[in-house]
Amino acid sequence: MLDWKNAEAPDAAIIEELAREAIAGLPPEFAGPAAQVVLRIEDFASEEFLDELEIDDPLELTGLYDGVPMTEKSATDPQHFPDTVWLFRRAILDEWASRGNVTLGQLVAHVVVHEFAHHFGWSDDDIATIDRWWE
Repeated sequence: MLDWKNAEAPDAAIIEELAREAIAGLPPEFAGPAAQVVLRIEDFASEEFLDELEIDDPLELTGLYDGVPMTEKSATDPQHFPDTVWLFRRAILDEWASRGNVTLGQLVAHVVVHEFAHHFGWSDDDIATIDRWWE
C-alpha cells in the first residue's frame, strides 16, 4: 500500500511513463503513426494555447494535440514543426483528485488516447461516440 503520509505528487516523469504505457498499448495499426508524434509534459498549458482555445482556467485543459491530423496531411505540404501531444500534469492531477473513482493510469491513458485520436483525424464528436468518459 502506498504510504500517503510520505507520498509526493506524481511528477512529469511519472505522467510520461503512464502516457508511454498507454501509447505502447495502442493497436498495431496506430502504433507506427503514434511513434512519429512528440510527447510533451508540462505543468500547465501555455497562455498561447489557452487564448487560442478561449479557455480561462488552465486546470480545464488536460491535454492537447498540436499538429495536422493524418487525414489532412499532404506529401506536398511542408510541415514546419512536429506533431505534438501535450499533457498538462497539474490539470490531470486536479481532474484525478476531483473524480476520485479512477486511477491516475486510467486518466492519463484516457487523455493520451483522446489526443492521439485527433492526430488520427477524429473529431471530438467522433471520439465521444465510442468514449463516454464523462458518464
